[in-house]
Amino acid sequence: MRYRAPVLWLLLPWAAGVASARILPGAVPVGWLLPCAAALAGVSVWCAFSSPARTLVARGGLAAMVTAMLLGGAAAYEIHRGRLAVWETLPPREARLVLSVERAYTPNPAYKTVSGIARVVSADPHLRELAGQRLYYSLRPADGRQRLLARTTEIRVTGVLQPLPRNAAPDTFDGYLTSIGANFRLTRGRIHEEMRGPSAFAAFCERARLRFETLLGRGIEEKRPELAGVLRAMLLGQKRDMQEEQVTTYLRTGTMHLFAISGLHIGVIALGIHGLLAAVRLPRWVQFGAGLAALWLFVQITGATPSAVRAFWMIALLQLSFKLRVPVNPLATLAFAALVSLVAHPLQLFSASFQMSYGIVGGLLLFGVPLGERWQARWRLFADLPKASWAWWRRWAEKVQRALLGALGIGVASSLVSAICGVIYFGLFTPGALLANLVLIPLASVAILGGFLSLLTGLCGLGWAGALFNHAAALLLLGMQKLLEWFLLIPGIFWPGKFAPAWTGHAALACLLGSFLFGYAHRWRWGRGGFLAPVAVVGVALAACVQFGG
Repeated sequence: MRYRAPVLWLLLPWAAGVASARILPGAVPVGWLLPCAAALAGVSVWCAFSSPARTLVARGGLAAMVTAMLLGGAAAYEIHRGRLAVWETLPPREARLVLSVERAYTPNPAYKTVSGIARVVSADPHLRELAGQRLYYSLRPADGRQRLLARTTEIRVTGVLQPLPRNAAPDTFDGYLTSIGANFRLTRGRIHEEMRGPSAFAAFCERARLRFETLLGRGIEEKRPELAGVLRAMLLGQKRDMQEEQVTTYLRTGTMHLFAISGLHIGVIALGIHGLLAAVRLPRWVQFGAGLAALWLFVQITGATPSAVRAFWMIALLQLSFKLRVPVNPLATLAFAALVSLVAHPLQLFSASFQMSYGIVGGLLLFGVPLGERWQARWRLFADLPKASWAWWRRWAEKVQRALLGALGIGVASSLVSAICGVIYFGLFTPGALLANLVLIPLASVAILGGFLSLLTGLCGLGWAGALFNHAAALLLLGMQKLLEWFLLIPGIFWPGKFAPAWTGHAALACLLGSFLFGYAHRWRWGRGGFLAPVAVVGVALAACVQFGG
């Protein structure tokens, strides 16, 4: 089935405007862009209501709307980035600030510091322009005790404040910081005091997270702590609990995404919550509200990462469509969710999680599903026999074949996007990721469901059942780990590499997504390149723009 998504006329120019503002060497004139965007939007509305469709005036209105979104995206980037022009050329200097913690990183005992992302609440009078700025901090606690600061905690600090570059390489830590809107580093200082503790809700989420950690370790923590760490990483996104060898194994096989709380995890948890509420037989709308509330609480407890929040809203929109009994258009839903995300937080466009999650899901809908359907139509089992005469084993064989061909099409689509993004963000090309993910994603889904049941039974006081589910999930994780270790013995399963220059990687990703849209719009006709066009884009990008080795 071919879906239409008119919202792409809004999403694509908005994203292009955001990207253009980042590429430009200086700040864009927001004071000019916003009035121009508003005027063009008004012209577009006038054209839409004053002229029939497909006329010259209507086409002019469409052009005006696209231009308005382009200018609006550029202005939104500059507003959200909030760069202070006066600091562009200033050297590092000492600053006394009050910070509100937004995200805390696990302390490293070797450095005796605590670090994270915070927003400036107040500063000394000569630095008052820093209020509201986001920064990265790495400071020593006054009492010398390392601890994980909860969100919304306010701390009084002193340190050396250094501006971050306007644009940094995406595969560096500075690149990550700029992609989330941080403009400064605060280091070589100390935390004097906690001026205000976390909010009641943030404190509740922190207590719940610690409780979840305990429940997911029940029965396996003592004997196999490395498996307990992997289970926590998969359910709570705490990759710090994984051993270095485990992280390397998953990175080299292109399966590290299994430990980022995103669509797979939120989808499985949503399925578990839905099954639980359906068993209780609550009214339909009560199930909907209670399920979304429970899912949102899980997202908050696990840190409310952008990928988890995006997945939550996608699932909420899909569930609302089912409840209202309106036709579900996954492509339009995906485009609308991406537009809302970029309007609210334009800087997400440059994060690895945004590009990989929306890029992969978009690839599945535009390329993977049509490819699987084309294969299913081309290679039909028992095509010469009437379906009414099929024996049971023929029916099952046909279902299995259709499922395998559909999964293979989806796997090819995700592998094409991952091939580009893996080199951009991880410096690795993993040609074996397709096979590895086809095997591991179903196993990981069952392991996540086992972890969810462990949390559920543990919270209900059924410790023995929680330990049983933990053992089942740990057994699956052990099998996955052994399978990947064997997988890495295959020569050429991964290749270190990087795009040179770095911008060619993002250009290649844009071309790949463009080829998905072009092929889908033309029904993947062979006369327009067919399904080989995206494969050719990836092949040319890897051959011409990637330096392998090192």
